[in-house]
Amino acid sequence: MNALLAVAQIKGPHLDWAGLSPLIALLGGAVTVLLLGLLRNRLVRRICVPLLTMLVLAAAAGLSIWRWHHAATLVSGALRVDDLSLLLGLVAIAAAAACVLLSLRAAAPAVAGEGEYHALLLSTVSGMVVLLAAQNFVTLFLGFELLSIPLYVLCGSELRRRGSLESGLKYLIVGSVGSATLLYGLALIYGATGSTDFSGVAAALSSGSLASDPLLLTGVALTAAGLCFKCSVAPFHQWTPDVYQGAPTPITAFQAVATKAAAFGIFLRLFDGALINAQPSWGPILAALAAITIIVGNVGALGQSSLKRMLAYSSVAQAGYMLGGVLVSTRLGLQATVFYLAIYLFMNMAAFAVIVARERETGEGDDIAGMVGLGSSRPLLAWPMTLAMLSLAGIPATAGFIGKVYLIDALVDGGYAWLAVVLVVGSMISLAYYLRVVAAMWMRPSAGVAGARPIMAGGSAEAPTATRLSGLEVSVVAALFGAATLVFGIVPSPLLSLARDAGKALTGIF
Repeated sequence: MNALLAVAQIKGPHLDWAGLSPLIALLGGAVTVLLLGLLRNRLVRRICVPLLTMLVLAAAAGLSIWRWHHAATLVSGALRVDDLSLLLGLVAIAAAAACVLLSLRAAAPAVAGEGEYHALLLSTVSGMVVLLAAQNFVTLFLGFELLSIPLYVLCGSELRRRGSLESGLKYLIVGSVGSATLLYGLALIYGATGSTDFSGVAAALSSGSLASDPLLLTGVALTAAGLCFKCSVAPFHQWTPDVYQGAPTPITAFQAVATKAAAFGIFLRLFDGALINAQPSWGPILAALAAITIIVGNVGALGQSSLKRMLAYSSVAQAGYMLGGVLVSTRLGLQATVFYLAIYLFMNMAAFAVIVARERETGEGDDIAGMVGLGSSRPLLAWPMTLAMLSLAGIPATAGFIGKVYLIDALVDGGYAWLAVVLVVGSMISLAYYLRVVAAMWMRPSAGVAGARPIMAGGSAEAPTATRLSGLEVSVVAALFGAATLVFGIVPSPLLSLARDAGKALTGIF
């Protein structure tokens, strides 16, 4: 009887439903979208499922904004919802919303099933939210896998296209290696510190005696390698060009932005939080990786004719820039990294939206030849692409310029001026391939759009057909994110303020 009474008095952990509300909205929405997609009515599947997905994402974004400045530790310390996790979670949600719009006329949802496609998208965003808020190794790995597994399937969702299946298989194999490496590294850190909680690891390292322990350093190295796989940091980047090119373009756009936001978010929380006392050991190694990544990414992009492969190598170089903000382990570095991740959303989504439009309008696919003459035939698409290319290159008056200046400031302030020089040199190299796209759009005559009517004087005959082929929603996405790239380059203060709020999330560590 006493045993039964003891069992009856056991209580589970207190759940802060308000703090968990964005995650609940995403997971509940994923189940609802999946069930709605089972209905046989074509109108429901093609219209209602994407609409419900957008409503779920809007609800998650609204709940995240509601929790701003209301930091809380949830589920017995397993999750920490603060301005850092909320801001980067909003980046992932915005990327998912853009992906839904770009997917409205795409083949992947129809082939894979509208309900399944959108449910997987919401599931991977849920994994990102969990990963960004993780406060121990178990939650970290759970979020990492919840992020990855749906994304493997989404990359291979065009089942009748060989490139998509190859993309999904490659990402699965390489991603599994990265996950195993990460898990082994976390296990070794646990063995060295005796704790799976970030706070426990930080406390164990605070004495300084473990900072040079071989078991700990091996675990840190393997953990960094596992996260570098996900961030596309060289030499763990080999999967990136093939997966980006083979995956459906809306998924490539989402993956390029949201996955980096989640991976760098946990990179900041783990390395600039739990492992900060070992920074003298791992900082120089990450600095070397950042320099190699910047060089490999920019040089690799020079010879690419495929825009998706070019942007894949570009994302490798951008990962090197952002890794610099992580390794300095200062609040300025954290803020610079968060700011760059936010503007990275605008730059990439504008570029990929234009690629989606040209894939539908021409027979060139994602080849740079599809951009030829775009300035004269489709200026409303050419301008967002131009702004995206200039911003990625770091040209003044764009958000990318502000982001790179912020990162350079953090590197110099953190004692890594030589890496700031490498960043500048890498940006100079990148002009060769970014400006090649701009030149193709504005300095070469248009060859017309496949399937469109002949171009009359002023191009008025082509515009209605081209708009119908690409979809109005694609042009809206391109224009919206292109405009954001310019606006936050001229008036960056609102976004800088949000990045500073996110930087305060780890104030106690610094």
